[in-house]
Amino acid sequence: MIGEQLVPNTQDALVARAVLRDIRHTPQKARRVVDLVRGMRADEALNVLKFAPQAAGIDVFTLLNSAIANAKAQNPAIRDASELWVVEALVDEGRTMKRFRPRAQGRGFRILKRSSHISVAVSDTKSTSKSISRTSSRAQTRNPKRSDKSPLATPVAAVKTPAEKGASN
Repeated sequence: MIGEQLVPNTQDALVARAVLRDIRHTPQKARRVVDLVRGMRADEALNVLKFAPQAAGIDVFTLLNSAIANAKAQNPAIRDASELWVVEALVDEGRTMKRFRPRAQGRGFRILKRSSHISVAVSDTKSTSKSISRTSSRAQTRNPKRSDKSPLATPVAAVKTPAEKGASN
């Protein structure tokens, strides 16, 4: 359901969030970095982000550190990041600044300077019972061939070779 809150699979599961708003990276480029760490253990995700060549990696690294610190503040029994999992990592579009670039014959071309909102949630359990994203899973899948309910996602029947046809007779 759209706007769904975090619902862990047990009542005592810890979920801590951190949000970075209006960061000056395009959402498409920030999603490349966030997709690297979604579902990983938090300490492994920190190592991946530390050495990621993308510029957004530094910002996501500090954001993940903030989420880990929030989790430690909620539950002091957590010793380090190896006890936590990245259960949610989202990139949404932020504001778009519109600028104009002078072109030939007095024309002006519009330049869109995009920004992003990045949110990360860590938990002490790897999976949750319900989807914790704010958008439905159907809305997140842009390619109909990748969605589970799509008729295009059904596997094509295997074609038998002449050797296999002869062996089955």
